[in-house]
Amino acid sequence: MSDRAETTIPDIRVAIDEHGVSLRSERLLFVLSSAVVGGGFYRARDIVNMHVDDMPHGTSPEDELAAYAARLGIDAPFVGVMTAAKTQYAQVAADSRDGLTVAVVVSVGLSNTTSAGVSDPVVDVSGTGSPGTGSLGTGSPGTINTIVLVDGQLTPAALVNVVITVTEAKTMVLSEWQVRTADGEAASGTSTDSVVVAATGRGPALSYAGPATTVGWLAARTTRQAIEQICAAKLARDGGRRVGW
Repeated sequence: MSDRAETTIPDIRVAIDEHGVSLRSERLLFVLSSAVVGGGFYRARDIVNMHVDDMPHGTSPEDELAAYAARLGIDAPFVGVMTAAKTQYAQVAADSRDGLTVAVVVSVGLSNTTSAGVSDPVVDVSGTGSPGTGSLGTGSPGTINTIVLVDGQLTPAALVNVVITVTEAKTMVLSEWQVRTADGEAASGTSTDSVVVAATGRGPALSYAGPATTVGWLAARTTRQAIEQICAAKLARDGGRRVGW
């Protein structure tokens, strides 16, 4: 992978190419995520976002991510998500305020947009057909994967707060860019979106991270910037909007 972006956070390296996104921290990170590997509350130095064109029937997403991480020289524990979106177009945005720095790394695919609570569900109630894992082999859905890096110390509740805040920011950007579902509804995201929030643990503990806090404001602002950059670049490449843009 080639280094292409700066998070401005010390001791964290980001590499982006057509195979995926890789983040490496010299410090052990405190992580909360909806990731396929390392989901929930977790401790890790490495976070990967793997590009997948298609997954053969019976293939385990966990095994595919482990193999991808191994090719990058990454050992467990790591946090891993995947997407059919073109990861070479992922964007990094970073900002600082009041002694805090937040950076995000976002990849965007909009081939399977949904409107939360409006679009029909596509998985069974047991969860065994989760679109974030097994169904990647059928339709290879695009996904909005958001990785948030906070150079600070967040309580578990504040980590959850960041997830809420960046999800609100993502949906607002989609609304402003008039992204719709196949049925013409306003899109809130895609059916396979993932969020990873990782904190370095430096500094005093922050108990809140809503949009009215500095850390929440930074997380929302950088998420907006990254998604807007990706949308603008895609429209420029395509010469306008196309189906599944």
